[in-house]
Amino acid sequence: MTPDVGDGCLNMRKEHDVEEITIRDIARFCNVGVSTVSRAINNHPDINPETKKMIMDTIRKHGYIPNNSARNLKRTDGKCVAVLVKGITNPFFADAIQIIEDEIKRKKYSMVIRHVESNEDEVDVALELVKEKRLAGIIFLGGYFSHSEEKLRKLHIPFILSTVGCAPDGMHHDYYSSLSVDDEKEGYRMTDYLIRQGHTKIAILAAQPNDASIGKMRLNGYKKALKDHGIQPDEDLICHMPADIKSYSMESGYVMTRKLLDSGKEFTAIFALSDTMAVGACRAIFEEGKNVPRDYSVAGFDGIELCSYYNPTLTTIRQPVQDIAEESVSLLFDILAGRSGHRHKVYAGVLLEQESTRKL
Repeated sequence: MTPDVGDGCLNMRKEHDVEEITIRDIARFCNVGVSTVSRAINNHPDINPETKKMIMDTIRKHGYIPNNSARNLKRTDGKCVAVLVKGITNPFFADAIQIIEDEIKRKKYSMVIRHVESNEDEVDVALELVKEKRLAGIIFLGGYFSHSEEKLRKLHIPFILSTVGCAPDGMHHDYYSSLSVDDEKEGYRMTDYLIRQGHTKIAILAAQPNDASIGKMRLNGYKKALKDHGIQPDEDLICHMPADIKSYSMESGYVMTRKLLDSGKEFTAIFALSDTMAVGACRAIFEEGKNVPRDYSVAGFDGIELCSYYNPTLTTIRQPVQDIAEESVSLLFDILAGRSGHRHKVYAGVLLEQESTRKL
């Protein structure tokens, strides 16, 4: 006999949004037996499709972890740290990952790394990993982060936001840690530098228009610096990344600069939001038969090793990647050991003036 779909699914206690959910809770929410929930989880044929859908929807809503072996283990007993990376192809993150891995190994823990695609929700990915692994904690590297407190509390383990652009929406600072540069301030710093070099027509290779993370913050810094110098931002000089090209890549920098040059719009400098994009911009300029920095100054952001070996060497904002990466691991283990609560630290970038920019 098929169980009735009653009001039980609607009468869900609010506290279960943050407490760990059991299979009995799911059964009670849906007004069915535990065996019925088990059949739904295990895709058993002997269950009404509507009942199965109701149960699976409830499981997703409450973040229930049906993997019993994973659920019943105390998560902080695991000796594994997950590192979730948005922008893993960026050399900046490659350096950070290597440092983090070395530090985690030094602590006699293992590390699992997961690349999060630009269209993926990093917290959903983290929740899946929590189901599968005995994780002690999570380090999020890069990307966009403004998730709700309700959703983040389902992780049940400490997490660090490292070089992440946004803070969780409405979440108290005592619940998570963050380590990063002030992207808006550093975007301002580079734009201000170019203006002081005599440039007033400065193009920016920006993120996609709907970006709400580091790209938006660096763009805000660019706009603010222009306005503070009495220069009205020119929308035609704000070039956004194409949606169909890998973000912050050499290709995206090349394609945007190629389009800018073809437009005939006058400019004397380009501020690229990553060093890799700056390299792509230089390639487009060289193909046009022009020179960097004689015809166009080009500046990047991140301070990756390539900047000092490229020709011309690239002017950039250097992020203290070693300090941020080492502190991310140190802080996580201090929290796990009970030596520290959550902390928040903003690092200063360093403007590295090199051959790719010149004074007008």
